[in-house]
Amino acid sequence: MKKIFFSLMLLITTLQLFAQDNNVEMADSLRNNGKIYVVVICIVIILLGLLAYLFAIDKRLKKIEKESHNGK
Repeated sequence: MKKIFFSLMLLITTLQLFAQDNNVEMADSLRNNGKIYVVVICIVIILLGLLAYLFAIDKRLKKIEKESHNGK
């Protein structure tokens, strides 16, 4: 029952997001000036950095788990 309720709440939330107005002045001005590409590149760089950090942490964790498993 909790899963169904949670799924319905997520569905309602996503439907509400589609109802927003698509005319955002700041985004339009950035797009017209060509600066939207700078914003997109910054977001991509940040996401790539986060992914690289997560993979590095995962690699270190696997190494630590392997060492602790071999030690027992």
